[in-house]
Amino acid sequence: EGAMTRNSKSPLKAPPLRVPGQSVGEEMIDNAWDSIAGPYMIAGLLVVLAGSEWARWYFNSPPAPWLYTAIAILGALWAYWKIRRGMAKAQQLRQGRDGERAVAQYLEWFRTKDFFVFHDVPNGDANIDHVLIGTRGLYTIETKTLSKPVRGECRISVADEGVRANGRLLVRNPVPQAKAQARWLYSFLAEAQFKCFVQPVVVFPGWFVEPFDMKGAGVWVLEPKALDAFIERQDIVLTQEQVRAMASALSSYIRSQSGV
Repeated sequence: EGAMTRNSKSPLKAPPLRVPGQSVGEEMIDNAWDSIAGPYMIAGLLVVLAGSEWARWYFNSPPAPWLYTAIAILGALWAYWKIRRGMAKAQQLRQGRDGERAVAQYLEWFRTKDFFVFHDVPNGDANIDHVLIGTRGLYTIETKTLSKPVRGECRISVADEGVRANGRLLVRNPVPQAKAQARWLYSFLAEAQFKCFVQPVVVFPGWFVEPFDMKGAGVWVLEPKALDAFIERQDIVLTQEQVRAMASALSSYIRSQSGV
């Protein structure tokens, strides 16, 4: 869902800025393929060939080119199918990663307004893309990076049955996911003796979100650049001391999950 096709394009106008350690990360991936995966596959193939030859020698069996040709054809078809799926998945993951990075870089601006900003917060078996903690409240933010059509409108609509992109119902409704993330953060902070409402937010970079009853839905669904105006309209509900204490508790948790 959200993967690019010939008739679609990325919703990001420009790629995100590079992040610390990105070159090292890319080098690690390249090294894994060049120095580990490639030699491993070649070695495995040679072992299989040697094993087949030893078996043929041991059983004194004649060559069976048709059998091995059939196996090779089936293997090639399977590999083609896996590669096509893998390339599509890689493209989808890359687009999602770039969307999260672009939103993260925009959210860094909130630090100038005395917000604490966290990214990729572990949440059980999943992760919260972004968390904002400031005097105007707490916010969990889920980023959905959907491919845009090459031409035509790009509109998000929210209704009881789910979220639609240009009229097409998304397979995975991000609204329940966003609410679950907000509940998790509320429960985590409550255990640390901090009780404060957490506003769930879903952002769609590059898409226009049609107005809907956000208060009734219990979630904000926005284009990322609209987030600042929404937060500015919120009352100040926390002191700077409370904000720092909550941020410290969440920071310690993130470090413990990362093994730092």
